[in-house]
Amino acid sequence: MAVLLIGTLDTKAAEIEFVRDLLRQAALGVRVIDVGTGPSASQPDIPRQYVFQAAGTTLEAIQQANDRGKAVEAAARGVTRLALEMFGLGEVEGVMSLGGSAGTTIGTSAMRALPFGVPKLMVSTLASGQVGPYVGVRDICMLYSVVDFAGLNRMSRTVLTNAAGAMIGMVRQAQMRQGALAQGGTPPPADKPTITATMFGVTTPCVQAARQDLEAAGYEVLVFHATGTGGRTMEALIRDGLVTGVLDITTTELADELVGGILSAGPDRLTVAGLCGVPQVVAPGALDMVNFGPRETVPEQFRHRRFYIHNPNVTLMRTTPEENDRLGQEIANKLSAARGPVALLLPLRGVSAIDRVGQPFWWPEADQALFQSIRNWISPNVELIELDLHINDSEFAQAAARTLLRLLHGVRVN
Repeated sequence: MAVLLIGTLDTKAAEIEFVRDLLRQAALGVRVIDVGTGPSASQPDIPRQYVFQAAGTTLEAIQQANDRGKAVEAAARGVTRLALEMFGLGEVEGVMSLGGSAGTTIGTSAMRALPFGVPKLMVSTLASGQVGPYVGVRDICMLYSVVDFAGLNRMSRTVLTNAAGAMIGMVRQAQMRQGALAQGGTPPPADKPTITATMFGVTTPCVQAARQDLEAAGYEVLVFHATGTGGRTMEALIRDGLVTGVLDITTTELADELVGGILSAGPDRLTVAGLCGVPQVVAPGALDMVNFGPRETVPEQFRHRRFYIHNPNVTLMRTTPEENDRLGQEIANKLSAARGPVALLLPLRGVSAIDRVGQPFWWPEADQALFQSIRNWISPNVELIELDLHINDSEFAQAAARTLLRLLHGVRVN
């Protein structure tokens, strides 16, 4: 077992060696993987030739092409394949890397490929900026390097020492758990079957009440904030086979993808549970809104629309009947293609806290366009349940939880 230490030894040899020695002083196994293309200034455990071979090319071909972008892409592809192979053989205790834009791209590519729970630490010059493309939906720790990697100095030594300490701590904790079990210690409580749920502030009462019912039935409920990243993260866990059932109450990310809001989870949202055959209960929670930042950031094309200032940094825009008609068809088509049991619950008195009588987004015609579109396009394979309730009514939450429990036990109401 070893920590994979990924870096470009043509430019970061001193820093890589510094971290390697700290990890080894703590009695951790370390395998240094060289992902550079220039003359190596240190001796790796896995030379660059093997990295590019794993990427389906050769070091010579990469060097002759003299294309930095293609070299980075190939290195990322190769080191990811090697990391997965070693993990499959039970040889990986953690992954650590350091670098600038190229090193961060390469190192985090391998980290994103590994499962949840494997310690992952990226020391990067980019860690104080937009790290979404590097982290994705994985549990990657990003540590800002403060200074660039241009030799060791008082700043870089401090940052790298702290980074090594963090990796040592994460790996040691896992080793201690395994050691305690080997010596006959008390095993941790058995994991309960996992249900994932989606929530927004405007659907919180529903999700919280349903969560309590599901937990009382013996399930562990993981709640994801439907902010784009939340939906993608939930579906990544479903794809990994870690989820027993899905309570997808808050599908608002679909509206952002359709209309152009800032919290889209991409065009494939609401497809993974169906593809994997995981039982799911879905509701059109918060489809009355599209999310933007501060009011002044809303695109000019929407200036005549209906808005609600949720807070100084969040501006909500009401979806129209036309948009809801398209959303209804999209939801129906995606759920109709599901390979597993699925139920769709419609709250006929409103889909969010601000979509009810007397609230700023109450627009019955828009909601009816959504509901009727779903009725028009939904397949008989989907259990469609219409309730004369608001989404945050306790009775709606109870119905959602009961329905999911039925599907989990293989019971469908025709």
